[in-house]
Amino acid sequence: MSSVCGVSELSLGELPMESWMSHLPCALWDTPLYHLAIPGSHNAITYCLDMNDRSPVDLTQPDMLQKLDKYMKPLIRPFVYKWAITQEYTIKQQLDCGVRYCDLRIAHRPNDSSTDLYFYHGVYTTLTVETVLMEIREWLDAHPKEVVILSFSHFLGLSPELHMLLLTTIRNIFTSKLCSKTEVVTLRNLWSLGCSVIVSYEHTISSSHSDLWPHIPYWWANKCKAEALIEAFEYRKQHGRPGGFFVTGINLTEDLKYICTHPTESLKDLVMSTYPTLLSWVKEQTPGSRVGSVNIIAGDFITESDFVPTVVKLNEKLLKYSS
Repeated sequence: MSSVCGVSELSLGELPMESWMSHLPCALWDTPLYHLAIPGSHNAITYCLDMNDRSPVDLTQPDMLQKLDKYMKPLIRPFVYKWAITQEYTIKQQLDCGVRYCDLRIAHRPNDSSTDLYFYHGVYTTLTVETVLMEIREWLDAHPKEVVILSFSHFLGLSPELHMLLLTTIRNIFTSKLCSKTEVVTLRNLWSLGCSVIVSYEHTISSSHSDLWPHIPYWWANKCKAEALIEAFEYRKQHGRPGGFFVTGINLTEDLKYICTHPTESLKDLVMSTYPTLLSWVKEQTPGSRVGSVNIIAGDFITESDFVPTVVKLNEKLLKYSS
């Protein structure tokens, strides 16, 4: 690639991933973030699921699984963990690897008298929401020109009071880093404002708070085969992309039949075996505003492959269009 605004001739995929946004060529500084290709982490906080048998499976799981877990825990739990963990690296490590969108699913544990909130996927996490958000804040303090999108969704067991407590926690931790939904979300503008956190919130209260962006649509194909997932996304792309931020989730979904017919496997085995096919498809995608373009691309075990640099490199296509 030719030098743009004094940027070296490195491919964007070869930028230092812990600070790839601050190293983007200035030709992209005025591109809205929802027209950039941004790597994301599906179910970002599953590296710290509670392995203690006293921790219940989450209440969204089928009744059958909850009953089996209650009466056959030693047999069932290993399967739950093998298929519930979607990321093995901590949130700071994921950010260091270049992730800039985090899928955060929030729960209040049943029968917990405290107001502590956790993440969940199959079971609850050991780390609280406040602890993880503080870690993100510390990382952003050390990387002031990187912007993260935090998607709070799939709320489980939160009363209106707990929603307000969570909102207060978000504001207390990120303070002036929070980006209002009225702002122009280009890197140049966000850098000038000192804003580096976009919070989307899948709840009706987002409409009455200027610092809560509406829920970001997540394209989820619900497939356990890479070819079927790609086919589903190609069909959706024909009908155009949403106007603002949106996620294409290349995360595969196993059903009970798949788990039972692959008893020695884990979600990681499934994901790693399909990444070559999925990343070949990702390389063909183009960010931007056109029909069929992509924005955030989220996956599982995102630090284990070339997933992040592959997504970041897609932004080179925007430079070709603008030149």
